Amino acid sequence: MTISDEKAVTVNYYLTASKNKQPEELIEQTSPEQPFVFLFGFGGVLPDFESNLSGKQKGDKFDFHIGAAKAYGAFEKDYVVKIDKAAFEVEGKFDDARIKVGEDIEMNDAEGNQLIGKVLEITDAHVEMDFNHPLAGYDLHFIGEVLEVRPATQEELDHGHIHGPGGHHH
Repeated sequence: MTISDEKAVTVNYYLTASKNKQPEELIEQTSPEQPFVFLFGFGGVLPDFESNLSGKQKGDKFDFHIGAAKAYGAFEKDYVVKIDKAAFEVEGKFDDARIKVGEDIEMNDAEGNQLIGKVLEITDAHVEMDFNHPLAGYDLHFIGEVLEVRPATQEELDHGHIHGPGGHHH
């Protein structure tokens, strides 16, 4: 069976990334026991990830790059912001149990959209946070193999994601 829309696709891959022509570093590695499973054609993965897998079959190997612009975009300096420390108070006290340098914090923007920012610095006046995607500015390199291709079930199509092993469980 060939990878195409409305197929449940199982892959095993090794993902490395590089920024500014630096050596590649390991980002993620799946395994045959814990593969990556997704519903093809539903926008759940990077478009270029899908296009590089389109037409492949079980047993096919792959090795492709996705440039930063088509992956998670360029690193935007404007997405690094200083927020008044008072915004992180709970009952009048700074939430130092949750707000720590290096932590990823869920927040909402003015329109109510959920964002995740990494705490970079905490001073007496502000908390500096980076709202870029962790892989913004990185070129990605995927090396792997297609482990399985099957028709998605009607329930998976209705829900827009894979159910069962390697997928979402209700």
